[in-house]
Amino acid sequence: MLVKLLYLAAAFGAIVIGVTLWAWGQPLICTCGYVKLWEGFIWADGNSQHIADWYTLSHVLHGVLVILLGRVTMERFSYPFLLVLAIVSGVGWEIVEHTDWVLNRFRETTVYQGYIGDSVLNAVADYIWMWVGFFGARALATVWIVVLVVVMEGVAALFGRDCLTFTTLQLVYPIEAIKTYQYAIHPDQNLLQK
Repeated sequence: MLVKLLYLAAAFGAIVIGVTLWAWGQPLICTCGYVKLWEGFIWADGNSQHIADWYTLSHVLHGVLVILLGRVTMERFSYPFLLVLAIVSGVGWEIVEHTDWVLNRFRETTVYQGYIGDSVLNAVADYIWMWVGFFGARALATVWIVVLVVVMEGVAALFGRDCLTFTTLQLVYPIEAIKTYQYAIHPDQNLLQK
């Protein structure tokens, strides 16, 4: 019964994210006026506005890491606890990410120079992608979860030029070499001088 209630709470989390961001003035969909399944260029205006982009991998990874936490603690955390952790951290992040403090910090230290926040569609999709990672990792052996983490971070860093590790490092302790690597594909190379 508890797990079923938590599943309902997880679904309700998507509504909380959507209503909160909409009330805060985030656009429902991309201001371009259409919806895409995938935006593959981190510098595109539609990045973080559609259903999926390179940052989707970090949200999938979020769910994977919740399950990995349960595994590396030798299952000390019950499944209901992991569900609560995923709900709270998933909803919490999507809301906290859109506070002025976090948006400004992203603009100051990461590649998100002109970042205005996610569209409601993208934020809710990010939350759903987190659940894809959570349930997908739950079905895997621990060794495959670790492999999945390494592969996802590597693919996002190589092809998307950003990943959860890069973003976290740049927020906490900016590294010039990461900035140089990320900006190497930016259409305006003059931004590297800033």
